[in-house]
Amino acid sequence: MRSVIHGGDIYQNEIELDFSVNINPFGIPEKVKEAMQESLELCEHYPDIHHAKLIEKIGAYYHIPEEHILCGNGASELFVAVVHAIKPGKIVIPVPSFYGYEKAANVTEAEISYYEMKEKDGFCLTEAFLQELQEDVDLVFLANPNNPVGNTIEDMLLEKICDRCRGKKITVVIDECFLEFTRKRGFFETHSLQEYPNVIIVKAFTKLYAIPGVRLGFLFCGDQNRTEQILNQLPEWNISTIAEAAGLAALDETEYCNKTTSYIEKERAYLKAELEKMEIKVYPGEADFLLLKTEHPLYEKLLRAKILIRDCGNYRGLSKGYYRIAVKTHKENEKLIATII
Repeated sequence: MRSVIHGGDIYQNEIELDFSVNINPFGIPEKVKEAMQESLELCEHYPDIHHAKLIEKIGAYYHIPEEHILCGNGASELFVAVVHAIKPGKIVIPVPSFYGYEKAANVTEAEISYYEMKEKDGFCLTEAFLQELQEDVDLVFLANPNNPVGNTIEDMLLEKICDRCRGKKITVVIDECFLEFTRKRGFFETHSLQEYPNVIIVKAFTKLYAIPGVRLGFLFCGDQNRTEQILNQLPEWNISTIAEAAGLAALDETEYCNKTTSYIEKERAYLKAELEKMEIKVYPGEADFLLLKTEHPLYEKLLRAKILIRDCGNYRGLSKGYYRIAVKTHKENEKLIATII
């Protein structure tokens, strides 16, 4: 049996509460459920091969020209397509971070350089990272916020990284899949596409709208020619009729999104305070999850209580004793704390 390198392994365990996956605790919005249900009527037809309505709506929502937008079967498909399109000789990945970048990098013969962020810095990128960005590098993966830590990259540092990469002809892929859980703005909300043709932003509907089983992601590419190159690496009809319906409905859920941000902020603070009372180290984060460190075998203890968390011992840059927990509803968060005690 293959080892599991992500959260959400509810299929091999008897689980009542899953804190291992970081999705919106409010669940799928009702209007999104209805849209998916109604789309079943159209499933005897092929979906729109160009996802025209969805791309138009994403463009209007984020103020991005449609010719710079691509949709994917989740963010993971887009990471792989980017690597295939760029054909990099060397890829830099700061760690600890999402395994999907390494998985995508391995589809080529590229050299992969892992830049270890330091615990003393809270596993945050610092100015020292700029020295990693030399002429032999072709592609950099960044997560903002990072997973599993939940911290964001300081705005001025991110700009410096993208500026340096532009000068060195390095493509920067910024994963913003968790950004909507924070109060920060996206890179292309504060910088123009024309100014940063070397930057690719990847987002997903998965986390914010609680639809990981639907598989729907999208990207913004500063370079229109590069956008076409990435498109050529994607299969035809990669977005299902159901996924497109979900995306179109989700983009109308403004109130749901605003409610989510405030709720996550409040519940994250509650979890952090309660865990620190038990002398469990909690790393500062802004996303809908927290990275913990403790000598207690937390994963095993909670699993016996049918609660699943993410054991982060297999992340590059981490080791035994690190765990990640999602921020869920207050009732579920209370049960987690009560079980740990």
